[in-house]
Amino acid sequence: MNDEIAAVETVAGLMALSARTAPKARGTDVLVTRVVKRDGLPLLARTMRSIGDARGIGFFLRDAANVEQSDSCLLLGARKEPTAGIDCGGCGFATCAAMLKFLPASPAEKAPMRGPNCAVRMVDLGIAIGSAVKTAQIHNVDNRVMYSCGVAALTLGWLEECQVGYGIPLKAAGKNIFFDRAKV
Repeated sequence: MNDEIAAVETVAGLMALSARTAPKARGTDVLVTRVVKRDGLPLLARTMRSIGDARGIGFFLRDAANVEQSDSCLLLGARKEPTAGIDCGGCGFATCAAMLKFLPASPAEKAPMRGPNCAVRMVDLGIAIGSAVKTAQIHNVDNRVMYSCGVAALTLGWLEECQVGYGIPLKAAGKNIFFDRAKV
């Protein structure tokens, strides 16, 4: 491993820290993070390709190529419980308890992510993702938030207890691999 790859892995850990310490509603943390090092990226990319092929989603294939070229990847997810407990109705149910009763025992066969989800917790996840990419930017590490990585991570069981997940692959190179990508 060269010094740049080691530095990117360090930044991935700092990004996880930024996500962890990002503000959360009611001070309750439902965030799950996982740093995937270079040796885990081929499996993540293969899973993305498999999902893309099976569902006919071309951008999964394009994103898988980026993951294969990456130095590391931060995965972030939100656990289904606890809800924010404020009965805001943002999830489409009148109460948090009603939403939790509706959750299926197992995921829908074709759904890449599971729901319903607490709207406030999804905002918490978004803020955590923003904090993580801010940290990557501060350290000059190229990155891109990817839904496709999150779906693959959920499929692999890498974000335990989560219903929603995203991935942020990272790369240190002379040209940002996440731009000027093939159109799908």
